[in-house]
Amino acid sequence: MIRMLLRVLGHEYARPTRRTVALMTATAIAEGLSYALLVPVLRALFGGTPAAAWPQLIAFGAAVAAYAVLRYLSDLSGFHVGTALLRGTYRRLGDHLARLPLGWYGAGRVGEVSVLASRGVLQAMSVIAHLLAPFISACVTPLTIVAVMIAFSWKMGLTALAAAPVVAAIQLRTGRSTAAGDAERAARDQEAGGRVIEYLRAQPVLRAGGRTAERFPLLDESLREVHRASRRSTLSALPGAWALTLTVQAMFTVLLVLGASLALGGSIGAAEVLTILVLAARCADPLLSLTDIGGKLRGARSVLAGLDAVLRTEPLPEAPEPVQPRRHDLDFVSVTFRHGDRPVLDDVSLSVPEGQRLAVVGPSGAGKSTLLQLLARFHDVDAGEVRIGGVDVRAISTEVLMAQFAIVFQDVCLFDGTIEENVRLGRPDADASEVRAAATAARLDEVIERLPGGWETPVGEGGALLSGGERQRVSIARALLKNAPIVLLDEVTSALDPVNEAAVHEGIERLMAGRTVVTVAHRLRTVRRADRVVFLDRGRIVEEGSHDELLRRGGRYADFWNLSLTAAEGA
Repeated sequence: MIRMLLRVLGHEYARPTRRTVALMTATAIAEGLSYALLVPVLRALFGGTPAAAWPQLIAFGAAVAAYAVLRYLSDLSGFHVGTALLRGTYRRLGDHLARLPLGWYGAGRVGEVSVLASRGVLQAMSVIAHLLAPFISACVTPLTIVAVMIAFSWKMGLTALAAAPVVAAIQLRTGRSTAAGDAERAARDQEAGGRVIEYLRAQPVLRAGGRTAERFPLLDESLREVHRASRRSTLSALPGAWALTLTVQAMFTVLLVLGASLALGGSIGAAEVLTILVLAARCADPLLSLTDIGGKLRGARSVLAGLDAVLRTEPLPEAPEPVQPRRHDLDFVSVTFRHGDRPVLDDVSLSVPEGQRLAVVGPSGAGKSTLLQLLARFHDVDAGEVRIGGVDVRAISTEVLMAQFAIVFQDVCLFDGTIEENVRLGRPDADASEVRAAATAARLDEVIERLPGGWETPVGEGGALLSGGERQRVSIARALLKNAPIVLLDEVTSALDPVNEAAVHEGIERLMAGRTVVTVAHRLRTVRRADRVVFLDRGRIVEEGSHDELLRRGGRYADFWNLSLTAAEGA
């Protein structure tokens, strides 16, 4: 557990963690040794002069006080180290997530990361602050007490020691039998977290369909699975808890019978027997607590394994000697890309000269958005090359590569801050006049004028306080402020009303002026203004050429165009 914890956090935390573990171990030993002073106390009390027990009682009190000081220091150290580990975990997880390829953030990742980053991290880091001291005490204190027993009666001490391998075997067997259940419960928790997020995001659709009073079947089923998995996990731990209780009770009973037999035979005094039985009873509590502590530690270990898996996910490799592209033309050279076993792009080759516009059209699932993602290196290709200015994107540093692109997607990502803060993400060091100019070019100034807070208006989580068109204008203003030489557009007006669509198109035209552009589009206006059109289907280029050329050929693109015209006229 400690080894995995340090692997997750990094070895800079090894020294304070080991120091805390050593202090907790010393505390547990001191607790066990303090009970050895009960023997002279009881001897004096059972002897002819009970008043002679006072010195032994004072010594016992001093030992308990020393133990209390050690316990305070070890608990305090545990809390300090636990807090430091919590900060370190959040910092390392955040830094690592920021370095992972954007393609890693696929379906299901939101639920997984949200569970890990919230309840999961707290559960894992509670090991040092709350679980480690009780666990060490439950293991070390009974062994120390057994050593004290052996010092006073080797027969009773060895009898008590015989229970140690039985307890260890029970714990190991319980851990193995519950491992599958714990893993299943963790997986169900992640799935349920994703379903809760999905349910929240689906509220507009559910309410528009008048289904707010209905249950959400996918969420209900995932919560039922969490309940079933939790029940199976609990039931799998019951045999171990029962066996541990039976072992502890059996050990105490055997010690009682053996002690009575030895006392009746004169081999040991009544005070020693009573002391050993008190010590045996003191062993029982920490041993019985092992079931509960073990379950919590297994849960924390499962979370640590999840954190370890995320932190072991390798970012896309960085070039040892990165190259700076000097031009802004784009090339796909025999590019093949697979998602799992499914080919998304298959031997695709195309070029976009610097300063020209390429429109990518085709049916859903053809691989259009994947083209944009490969350009921005959300993923690495399985075969072939993606080049900017003749340089493979894998040979360009991430910072330089991202500086080449202004990306506007259909689903706009805004942070819970003000409008100005979200626009400034394009270029944080821009002055106020540049920010205002970008807003004007994107026609965001019209939105700001009618908002009571103006530039300081909060956008809400994910931009929830703005309309779709307003969010898109913020996104375009951000891209304009960035002033990157290459523009990637993905269905930016597909869900807008005519007024917002016209405004967004005006901002897009300003954004594309003089830049190399790749746009995924279904709208007639966007396609017509492209220098070149590529029709993609099932990961392959079916047709390519100018808009007029493709219409004259009367192929797949012409069919697509005619269907688009019919749909536009029907609207």
